Amino acid sequence: MDNQIKVMIGDDTAEYGVCLASKLRNSGIYAYTRKKDGMVLLEAIQRDLPDVVVIDLSIQKIDAIALMRRISALDIKKPEFIITSAFDNAFVERQVIEAGAAYYLIKPFEVETLISTIKSVVKKENLTESKDIELIVTETIHNLGVPAHIKGYHYLRTAIISAINKQHIDSITKTLYPEVANAYSTTASRVERAIRHAIEVAWDRGNSDVINSFFGYTINSYKGKPTNYEFIALISDRLKLKYKTEN
Repeated sequence: MDNQIKVMIGDDTAEYGVCLASKLRNSGIYAYTRKKDGMVLLEAIQRDLPDVVVIDLSIQKIDAIALMRRISALDIKKPEFIITSAFDNAFVERQVIEAGAAYYLIKPFEVETLISTIKSVVKKENLTESKDIELIVTETIHNLGVPAHIKGYHYLRTAIISAINKQHIDSITKTLYPEVANAYSTTASRVERAIRHAIEVAWDRGNSDVINSFFGYTINSYKGKPTNYEFIALISDRLKLKYKTEN
């Protein structure tokens, strides 16, 4: 257990929490459940000191946002919070991220997606991510129209954050894709395909005004959809400049 990721699931119902914990344990993660009650979870987090806490946005007594704020005020090892919800809402997601969550997962989701997310948030200190940058990137790709429930959303988010933290992108094929793939325990080719899909979804269904403001040409112009490299490089450069200007 020493080398296992310790995950607390804030739901002890047989149909959800217990089943989810069992699937996580089968993947090599030390997972266990606690009652879906904010006060119970507050006490359990202080006692158990888990690496990751997976809870629904709506829990009894105190909600997930209030729980995270209480934990942040304590002098203890802080867990990474993954908040799940059926609400695909940018305003709610922003509140959750601002309160300290590492990820906001839309229900329903595949167990493999949760496993990848858990491994990513535990490893993310190696990517030297800033909470401020995370928030800006999350808000930007959501505004562009990338749905939070698809895998490409998380891969794209991590790729942009990583690109912001680098001086430049030498090669997304040789360096960035493998880095993201390693964070999610997947392959570079799957990362590339998922990011491509995310960009296509944003281009076809996203906010055309926001897309035009970023890319400088209309989505119906002859240029067509940007490549993965163009998309990541342009957004990371814009946000890097914005972040440096504001700080």
